[in-house]
Amino acid sequence: MKEITKNRTPATDQVLEKIAEYAVEGEIDSQEALETAHYVLIDTLGCGFLALRYPECTKHLGPIVPGTIVPNGSRVPGTSYELDPVHAAFNIGCMIRWLDYNDTWLAAEWGHPSDNIGGILAISDYISRTRLSEGNDSLNMHVILENIVKAHEIQGILALENSLNREGLDHVLYVKVATTAVVTAMLGGDKKDVINAVSQAWIDNSSLRTYRHAPNTGSRKSWAAGDATARGVRLALMTMNGEMGYQTALSAPGWGFQDVLFSGKELTLSRSFNSYVMENILFKISFPAEFHAQTAAESAIALHEQVKDRIADIKQVVITTHESAIRIIDKQGPLHNPADRDHCLQYITAIGLLYGTLTADHYEDSVAENPAIDHLRELMVTVENEQYSKDYLDPDKRSIANAIQVFFKDGSSTDNVAIEYPIGHRRRRDEGLPLLLNKFHDNLTVCFSKRQVKQIYNLCSDYERLKETSVNKFMDQFRI
Repeated sequence: MKEITKNRTPATDQVLEKIAEYAVEGEIDSQEALETAHYVLIDTLGCGFLALRYPECTKHLGPIVPGTIVPNGSRVPGTSYELDPVHAAFNIGCMIRWLDYNDTWLAAEWGHPSDNIGGILAISDYISRTRLSEGNDSLNMHVILENIVKAHEIQGILALENSLNREGLDHVLYVKVATTAVVTAMLGGDKKDVINAVSQAWIDNSSLRTYRHAPNTGSRKSWAAGDATARGVRLALMTMNGEMGYQTALSAPGWGFQDVLFSGKELTLSRSFNSYVMENILFKISFPAEFHAQTAAESAIALHEQVKDRIADIKQVVITTHESAIRIIDKQGPLHNPADRDHCLQYITAIGLLYGTLTADHYEDSVAENPAIDHLRELMVTVENEQYSKDYLDPDKRSIANAIQVFFKDGSSTDNVAIEYPIGHRRRRDEGLPLLLNKFHDNLTVCFSKRQVKQIYNLCSDYERLKETSVNKFMDQFRI
């Protein structure tokens, strides 16, 4: 007699339960995390304003259908657009990720937790404007900072030991999950609602990493996170409209995420959700470059004065690095576009040696045409330092080390300049934050008048004042 499979109601996956409990009930009591979230917010917005200089970014912005009017629409900072919150999340997410200049989290999976700010800001503005239209109060920015901490924590803790990249999947899945969780809670969802919504995010599948790697590196890597955070907002809104969820979206035998896309491995949460990720977040302060190359850029720039007049005499450039950098940004051969170049360890090192600086403009075709760049790339050798690789994964260090040494044809060489911790690391926070504020001020000047720059900067650089500001008044500051 054939065995009958009974359709029993299974227990909910623990990962879904824990995410939902944290999103709805978690309390952020770390002052360091909240103050760091303040810096994350303004730095992330600044990255978006800088991206508005680039037509390849701005062509993605605005309503899908020209002339669309959305009552109580979400505003897109630095523009005049007022959009539905789903598409506003895409717009904001696209802006802030375009130049690869916002914060970073490095673990078994890599990513940029501030990508979630696209969804968080869009839904916050929509909620606040709707409340005001009904005679109620706007949300305040303290609520936004708390939810930024939570989104960072969900994405970052998932990334600690659950590597999507080794399965060929892109890290933006964790953006989708984190945005879905916090936005559902912000919309008033309870634990069951968050479980339902987050289960949909996992079932959605994940983008392939195709667009981040040779020979297909392309501009999708600059809008993929905007797509993910927007999808999180959509799933949250659908859930709050009564859409069901799936209790074993992860663990269902044969059909769940783990069996279908994670090689049968169990997703694990190696730490309880609190505020660890925000407290240890990495800022990209000085260089718009893939984070595994940040210390390489800093080392190369330190050597600029020694090599700038001896480029033709260089015999070899040795880059000593860690395993993750070799796996994702060690590139030889032609580089076809800015997205290809800002994910190339050798290109970034060459720019530092040649120019003594690194900006987003250095990835454009006009600079890449300099034959000295590819000549230097051809002379480069990458070597893994196993200790660097170990320290990269050590939770008490979380270093991102690179060393550069240049050898000349006459047998001489430069010092081996090694930097373990980039300027945006927690261990260099006191050194980095004044530079981060300067970066934010400079990025404001891309979009706003001198008067607006002063007003925005004075508000955003004052944590105590900012956290008490209404979301509505905050978003008003950035309208063009």
